[in-house]
Amino acid sequence: MPRTDRLVEMIRILRDGRLHRAEDLAERLGTSLRTIYRDMDRLIASGVPIEGRRGLGYRATAAVTLPPLNLTMTELEALHLGLAAVSQAEDAELREAARTLSARVDAVLPEDRDRAVGWSFATPPLGDAVAGFRHMASLRAAIRARQKLQFTLRDAPETQVLRPLRLDYWGRVWTLAGWNETAQAFDELRVDRIVTLRVLPQLFVDEPGRMLSDLEAGRGSSA
Repeated sequence: MPRTDRLVEMIRILRDGRLHRAEDLAERLGTSLRTIYRDMDRLIASGVPIEGRRGLGYRATAAVTLPPLNLTMTELEALHLGLAAVSQAEDAELREAARTLSARVDAVLPEDRDRAVGWSFATPPLGDAVAGFRHMASLRAAIRARQKLQFTLRDAPETQVLRPLRLDYWGRVWTLAGWNETAQAFDELRVDRIVTLRVLPQLFVDEPGRMLSDLEAGRGSSA
């Protein structure tokens, strides 16, 4: 499994709030204990809210998000992209300024347990974030209007249909959760891996077993 995918999967596992041993994570992800320790250090250094230590275990703490009255999601995306770009500048002073500004923003964010959002600089390259932003307007509109999406993914050319339920943000990594009508199961995909996207005219309504509450209930009972 590529490192970026492994880190995203690790976040998905940890966000149930339970304590997970590094040994169990290594077995579940098919990697070494040393790699888990290294990945965990990388996630913590990136600003992902994780607590724990070697020999004890790790868990994600309460997720945070920006208050909607202060910044809109579009403004948050613009701010994040700007900070991410500056953080990779050759000017050391600008890089440090971007990181300290990110830390200040992070320090004033209130808790929001209904939306899993991680702020600051995470591990994937800037190009991944840019690739994800190109679909953001369509995805948000489809979630609000409850319209189905037709899409293909990088390395998975088959066309699939999804009922989009929620966008999650994990510091440069956006994921889209929903009910995959093609696979007849809940799915969570990285937005930057979407190659083609079409918002279908078909609307969907809540159905037992296919709602956001069902997805969350499934996460809580797993791991």
